[in-house]
This record gives sequence, C-alpha cells and structure tokens, in this order.
Amino acid sequence: MSSQNTPVANPTAQGGSITALLSDVEGLVSPPDVCMRLFELIHLPSTGAAEISKVVSVDPNLTARLLRMANSSFYNFSRKIDTVSRAVTIIGTTELYQLVLSISAVKTFANIPNELVKMDTFWRHSVYTGLLARTLAVRANVLHPERLFVAGLMHDLGSLVLYHQRPDAMRDILLIAAGDEEVLYQSELECFGFSHARLAANLMEQWQLPSSLVEAIDWHHQPEMAQQACMEAHLLYLANHLVNESEQGNFMASPRADIQLPQTLLDTVGLSEDELFFAFEEAAEQFPATLQALT
Repeated sequence: MSSQNTPVANPTAQGGSITALLSDVEGLVSPPDVCMRLFELIHLPSTGAAEISKVVSVDPNLTARLLRMANSSFYNFSRKIDTVSRAVTIIGTTELYQLVLSISAVKTFANIPNELVKMDTFWRHSVYTGLLARTLAVRANVLHPERLFVAGLMHDLGSLVLYHQRPDAMRDILLIAAGDEEVLYQSELECFGFSHARLAANLMEQWQLPSSLVEAIDWHHQPEMAQQACMEAHLLYLANHLVNESEQGNFMASPRADIQLPQTLLDTVGLSEDELFFAFEEAAEQFPATLQALT
C-alpha cells in the first residue's frame, strides 16, 4: 500500500498510543487468513473463479453469509446465485474480496469484549452508513460505489478498540457527548490526541483496504482535510450524519434531530436535498436484509 496514506504520514499515528492500542488487541482484530489469501490471489493475473471459490469455501459460515448477501436486495440480481464461483463471475473479484472483507470484519470485531455499547446498535449504524454511502455514491456518479459500503461499514471500528482498551475514559466521553458523535470526536482528540476515526484508518490500512478508503475513514469527521479521497470522505461524512438522524441507524440509540447540512457540502458531492431523500429511501429498503446477512 502506498506510503503516502494519511494515517502513516501523520506523526500522530506514529505515536505510542495508537501503536500500543493496536498491539494489545492484535490477536482480536487481525484480518482472517482467508482475507490475506484472497488479497494475494486477486492480484495474480492467472487467478480464476475456481481458485477464489476454493479459498472461500473452506469457511462454511463465510460462504453462507456471502451467498446471502449476493442474493439480497443489496445486489438485486434477477437470478439466484448458489455457488461462490458464480458469485465471483457475476460480482467480480475485487468486489467479492471487499464483500468477504466486510463479512470477516463483522465477525472479527465482534470478538472485542466491551460494556459501553450494544453491539446490535453499533452494527446497525455501521451497516446503514455503508448502505447510504453507497447509494449516495451511485447518485453522485462515483466510480465503483460499492467501495463506499465497505468504508461505511468499517468507519467506526476504532470505537470498539477504544471501548475495550480505554473504557473509563470512553465512559466519561460518552456522557459528555450525550449522543452527539461530533462532540464525541472532539472529546477523543482532546483526551487521547487522536480519534476513533484515526484508529480505524490505521486498522484498515493493516487490513489492506485501498488508500482512498483509508483516507476517507480517517477524515470522515473532517472531510475537508482529505487530499486524495475528497469525494469519498465527504460522502462518508454525509452518510454518517444522515444516519445519525434516523431512528434505526443512529450510533448510540439517540437520533439527532434536524442536523443542518451546509450547502457547500451538497455542492461538493453534487447532490440536491431531493436526491438525499431518495438515496435514504433506497438504503432503508436494503437495510433489513443486509443487516441480517452480515450479522
């Protein structure tokens, strides 16, 4: 991966705090072997559907979840997909890898014990944000919009590490935030010198996500700071804010009413308020089946 990724280049990310946090949970949050093997396979020009199917099929649970996703409204294919090899052929190797990565992340990060957040609330927010980021990307004519689903699904994974590793500090921060994720973000910066976004970006770099998604995750609370992934960061920021307004997708079971979106933000992504409404409706339709397939 490029050495110019923001989390690597920024001195804060090189400090002992993030390194220590990730070292302490390395066994819990390391990417599964299947992800690493798939990553290697998809970068070999000779790799075919059979080789990829063989790697995925070693894990029956992963295979079942993958096929549930492939047959859900997330893709809305007209014909049933009943084998991994067919999924590879129809979805494509890169997107299938991202889908496997998403499924694996949900399973892997569920292993982090914590007492500060309900995991079903956390994943509802993450899945909804990913779906909305994807539908917004489609309407904004962004290439390969499925990438934004992966970014949305994983944008808050750093929070799970902080809840587990710094529970006392995070308990205080959550009380201060009172359901406002922007207050949470600023309080983390003041307390730790970095945020859950920076921590998630470093984690996702270890999971070998594309640099554009790493940067979008890193700056999903300050999208104007993104350099190589300005559009992705703004779409993720927008999706996260809109989902926090909803009853079933807000990050701490306390929806924020009437979040104001500046016109400059809409101008940046090139979308109108009507398009936001229709994108939200589409994501809402996909949400139940996608959540069930992933979790």
